[in-house]
Amino acid sequence: MTMLAVAAISARAITEAAARDGYEVVALDLFGDVDTRAASVTWSALGEPGALHIDAERLRSALAGLARNADVLGWCPGAGFEGAADLLERGAAVLPLIGNDAATMRSVRDPRSFFEALDRLGIAHPEVRFEPPEDGEALHWLVKDFQGTGGWHIRRWAAGSASRLGGSPALYFQREALGRSMSLTFIANGSDVCELGCNELTIRRFGAKPHVYCGAVGPVMLPIPVARQVGLILRAVVAEWGLRGLGSLDFLLEGDTVSVLEVNPRPPASMALYELRRFECATSGTLRTHGLMDAHIRACLNGDLPAICPEDADAPAVRGIEIVYALRPVEVNAAVTAQLSRWPGAHDLPAPGIRCTAGDPLCSVAAVGASADAVRTRLNDSRKMLLQTLETST
Repeated sequence: MTMLAVAAISARAITEAAARDGYEVVALDLFGDVDTRAASVTWSALGEPGALHIDAERLRSALAGLARNADVLGWCPGAGFEGAADLLERGAAVLPLIGNDAATMRSVRDPRSFFEALDRLGIAHPEVRFEPPEDGEALHWLVKDFQGTGGWHIRRWAAGSASRLGGSPALYFQREALGRSMSLTFIANGSDVCELGCNELTIRRFGAKPHVYCGAVGPVMLPIPVARQVGLILRAVVAEWGLRGLGSLDFLLEGDTVSVLEVNPRPPASMALYELRRFECATSGTLRTHGLMDAHIRACLNGDLPAICPEDADAPAVRGIEIVYALRPVEVNAAVTAQLSRWPGAHDLPAPGIRCTAGDPLCSVAAVGASADAVRTRLNDSRKMLLQTLETST
């Protein structure tokens, strides 16, 4: 059996998808959740959960150890490498990288390069600046960091706060815009793309953080002209950077107006909405059926463009995922882990001994339904009931 390494801040979704496709998975992440370990042959820590930062030496050491095993195909990076092209380089030097390379990541996640390319391609986006706005405009601007993930890096710009900017080279200012937070999940082969579906993202405020990612529901149907427009934008972006494998294009939708925010050139959280999809890829003139991670790997390594199997493309079920954040400090013991493992649709189950402070991710919940509204209702009810149950039992 072929072995595959997966590295991310949280590797559970990619690990389970790869295991479902028959790989022996070595999971490398920060959390070591119960279900991540269950789906992998072994797990190693890449850093501390609260840091949300992958340790370079731990990554290099883990991959170097795997490089001695001839059965390891390579390693697949997930969330956490957006602003860490140097980690991609170091990892690729010891074990084959299955995904977009460091040069691509540097360009896509450099705000000047990215938004200049969008302007050249005629793709709309909210206004961006690289110098602080005038104090009189402060209420209308956000400060973002293209090296961040999950929206935790986003904050509102306040007049007179230039001294608190910090030194990240990926910081920029973006005018706050209206619209539904959306994404398009895809698999690309460097020049063309297979669209998995559009998703509506769940974004909430957490204290001073106004736009924190909390989950997604999809696929959601868009008007045909809008869906066609988003598809054309995605193809232009894929061709511009030669993107390969799983990724997502994030955008705002206000009426029929599409405004691009960013592209994630690695397996996104929304891949979980399409984890059961089957794909057809042409191999030596013969169509073969593959799962999600197989399709990702073949697109990255061989340039194969998958097509969704016809039976999966017709009236797909709507799925949803939502992160459950702790409302208060929680000491996870065996009883809490067992309780979460029995909860319908619960994933990312913390192992006993984990300590969650208020605002930390505790687990996630998933739901399936006939419509986006039905799925959102089920997710919201499940999250609230789960937190209430933990309040009364711990």
